[in-house]
Amino acid sequence: MSAPELREDPPAAAQTAPEPAEHLDVLIIGAGISGIGAAVHLQRRCPNKRYAIIEARARLGGTWDLFRYPGIRSDSDMFTLGFAFRPWREAKAIADGPAILRYLEESAREFGVDRQIRYGLRMERARWSSAERRWRVELRDQESGEVKVLSCSFLFAATGYYRYDRGFTPEFPGRERFAGTIVHPQLWPEDLDYAGKKIIVIGSGATAMTLVPALAEKAAHVTMLQRSPTYVISAPSEDKVAAALLRRLPTEVAYALARWKNIGVSSLFYRASRRFPKAISRFLIEGARRRLPAGYDVERHFTPRYKPWDQRLCLVPRGDIFKAIRRGAASVVTDTIETFTERGIRLRSGEELEADIIVTATGLELQLFGGAELWVDGRRIDVHETMAYRAMMLGGVPNLAFAVGYTNASWTLKVELVAEYVCRLLRHMDAHGYASCRPRLDPSVPEAPLLNFSAGYVARALPELPRGGARYPWRVFEDYALDRITLKAAPIDDGVLDFER
Repeated sequence: MSAPELREDPPAAAQTAPEPAEHLDVLIIGAGISGIGAAVHLQRRCPNKRYAIIEARARLGGTWDLFRYPGIRSDSDMFTLGFAFRPWREAKAIADGPAILRYLEESAREFGVDRQIRYGLRMERARWSSAERRWRVELRDQESGEVKVLSCSFLFAATGYYRYDRGFTPEFPGRERFAGTIVHPQLWPEDLDYAGKKIIVIGSGATAMTLVPALAEKAAHVTMLQRSPTYVISAPSEDKVAAALLRRLPTEVAYALARWKNIGVSSLFYRASRRFPKAISRFLIEGARRRLPAGYDVERHFTPRYKPWDQRLCLVPRGDIFKAIRRGAASVVTDTIETFTERGIRLRSGEELEADIIVTATGLELQLFGGAELWVDGRRIDVHETMAYRAMMLGGVPNLAFAVGYTNASWTLKVELVAEYVCRLLRHMDAHGYASCRPRLDPSVPEAPLLNFSAGYVARALPELPRGGARYPWRVFEDYALDRITLKAAPIDDGVLDFER
């Protein structure tokens, strides 16, 4: 692995940005589930650190405030998507978006994190100075357009891994001809009236699987148009075991037990899927068949061409999409688009689907650090030329960590481990008088994808993401048990991190 490519100095406008108005020990970028969790861990484990959270939007919540489409919900149970330090107390284990946002707001308020958030500021550039041992972070005020500058000793990017200002939409031939409304779920209009309308939802991922049954409650008919099928698994919206534990045990104890039970179940199912893909594939397909009308073409519409967990499974609470299909409120069409028409979409097969509204549930655009530039000693870092250390730091880049969750389990499980590791790292540096640390690149480490996942939105973005490595500590495990050992117990000074006083 070569050293990351470095570019020339930033434009003059960047060099003449105002001097930092304030210095912080830690600056957290993003007030979503990752940023709120990181702040609580920092407060509890490093209470002497002065920090702030920068949020580009006007509210906290990240994903759970941004997405407003009908039916928005988690695709993981809340006993693992929720924080380890604050129990999820509501009955539904598969929760809707407003309930999750309420949980995040309450968590931030309970731990005082809400008082540390500075809204309406988007990080545009962060520049590290080895001479000063600090980051200079340039922030754009979203209302005034003014550039503000803060400095910090450590930068924690809790920005997630996708663009917030737009989703991915392919170039559909004839799109301009369609006389109806076209909407992407990421930018759902609050005033969109879909009652009694014919709707086509393009896509077969978690967003489409959520939208179809929700829209079918009011629409005349909803058609899910997919190029190829996805594995779908039905689950109850309530966790009976967790509910029983919560009735009989103190909340914190019951929550911890339910959390570990669900971690174990999901981990075993994932391992079984990788070891016995044919058996698990049959199990999932037959589960769909049992919930669909007799004679339904399951092979065409619900039999994927890939192995389970090559892409993320779609979790549908109470089999709601199957219920919508059974009652005739929704249907699935598996085909490719030839062109949009004035009245809808014409398929390669020649069939034309009519619609008043077309929803392009076609995925995300991945992006680290919210699209901000990173500079080290006057040179720009090309992120895709770096290798990710423990899937949370960049080789050769000092005092910077980022949080990216699991693709095969709840997001929060990983980002909490990352936050705890960063706290251990900061305490280690304080104890030994270190001012900076950076992972030292090893050219002999073979490269590997950062995300070992075949979903389209991941495949499109891999050339822009940091690389993973083929061996520890550059290897990405996607395994909570292994990460828990390596991030919570492995020595900080592992011979790969270089420290400087």
